[in-house]
Amino acid sequence: MPFSRISLHRGKSAEYLRALSQGLHDALVDSFEVPKADRFQVIHQHEVGELIFDPDYLGGPRSHDFVLITITAGRPRSVETKQRFYRDLVEKLRRAPGLNEEDVMVVISTTASDEWSFGGGRGN
Repeated sequence: MPFSRISLHRGKSAEYLRALSQGLHDALVDSFEVPKADRFQVIHQHEVGELIFDPDYLGGPRSHDFVLITITAGRPRSVETKQRFYRDLVEKLRRAPGLNEEDVMVVISTTASDEWSFGGGRGN
């Protein structure tokens, strides 16, 4: 039950945003052990100066197309699963919408199932 936030600079087309969202979802399903119907995402678009990142820290160079993806997951995954997911994600995003792999940063955190309510005031 991941919840994903996708942050990028403002100005991309609706088609680009759909491809970004779909690529993330496909990688989660294919490589992160997520059910196909489990899709909860928010896309945050930022003006220049509101998404701040070092273009060369532990990789790079990063461009204006930089995307920061934060995933809150309901259970931990193995190191192998996370590594497979990272590789799958950058490959899917390279194909569509055409992102350079150095422009994709991912942060994953996990929470307990009782910290989620999917509606109706019910805890999980």
